Amino acid sequence: MIGIIGIVVTFLMVFGGYLAAGGKMGIILKSLPFEITMIGGAAVGAFLISNSIASIKHTLSDIKKVFKGAKWLPEDYRDLLCLLFELIRMARQNPVSVEEHIEAPEQSEVFAKYPRILEDNEAIALICDTMRSASMNYDDPMQVEEILDKRIESKLHHDLHSSHALQTMADGLPALGIVAAVLGVIKTMGSIDQPPEVLGKLIGGALVGTFLGVFLAYGLVGPFASKLKTVLEEDSQFYQLIREVLVANLHNHATNICIEVGRQNTPKQFRPSFGDLEEALKAVKSNAA
Repeated sequence: MIGIIGIVVTFLMVFGGYLAAGGKMGIILKSLPFEITMIGGAAVGAFLISNSIASIKHTLSDIKKVFKGAKWLPEDYRDLLCLLFELIRMARQNPVSVEEHIEAPEQSEVFAKYPRILEDNEAIALICDTMRSASMNYDDPMQVEEILDKRIESKLHHDLHSSHALQTMADGLPALGIVAAVLGVIKTMGSIDQPPEVLGKLIGGALVGTFLGVFLAYGLVGPFASKLKTVLEEDSQFYQLIREVLVANLHNHATNICIEVGRQNTPKQFRPSFGDLEEALKAVKSNAA
């Protein structure tokens, strides 16, 4: 919703201010379809040239995140801590019993309690692979920690490609606006024998190209890329939380300490309070009893 409000405010302020200053929309509206065709078409063409089919689909799919925001909600972070608590507790009480859950999480009654987490293949793979590594008695937990860092960094790098693609398009739009404006000037020069009022409209139409390129770059596409980058980085914090808790487990800290390490490393806007998490963990313990 806030994204839609931002778009509305941008259009109202730009065009409202133009009209309030005495500007007329006639020239803009007359030139707009042609300028949009040239600038928008060239931008889309450049986007298609510079990206693979998979990257194009990925970017188009990610655009909705600008309006929906981060995938993971505060309750998801709390549920993740509860899930990790249950798995670590089970692994320490009976290492054999946890194997059936990490080998077939889609059939696990433990994972089934947290359907939103179970739907995320990367989160499940990260948990199960690391728990499996822990069961192999790694001599150096730093090895697992390094693997987790590289894995999470690689995923974030891949996810951010859509943001980079949009930012590249935003960077090119002002130049494409100049291209459209130059073509408008060429058209004007072909009518140099016309009276001033005709030439004025032709020049005004040409300048719409420059305006449109800059407006689309800094008023729409650039902010889309920036917001998408922020959302993807926020979602990456969910996987960082898995890393923090499971690395603490590899260092043989007490189960409650591992979970508290995770809670403390949860982003502030998503972090459950100590009391809320304690109540949720009590419910997990009572259900397991």
